[in-house]
Amino acid sequence: MDKYRGCSRRPVQGRSVMFEKKQVIYSESLGVCRVDNIVSLSAARGEGVLYYVLKSVFDASKVSYIPVDNHQVKLRELFSVQEARELAMNEESRGNERLMQALEYVLNQQ
Repeated sequence: MDKYRGCSRRPVQGRSVMFEKKQVIYSESLGVCRVDNIVSLSAARGEGVLYYVLKSVFDASKVSYIPVDNHQVKLRELFSVQEARELAMNEESRGNERLMQALEYVLNQQ
């Protein structure tokens, strides 16, 4: 499975990003989440760094700031229905609560 399927980069504030505001994506740390915003945060005397502001679809109190570039957390577009069906049948997927929740979300959206 291609973890980064369809992740072409788009310009935001003169820089390129993979995801757009309001896009629903999958984060290995949050599960299904929405890109609430893309903001520039700067350290003292440094150039601003773009961050995705991710909000969990299932728990609005969970928010995560992930750097657009060089992030450690795996982010990807949400699974297709076909991918979700295949992954749901995979024994390894069943042990991952966030992944199973994401698969159910995709399958219930069709």
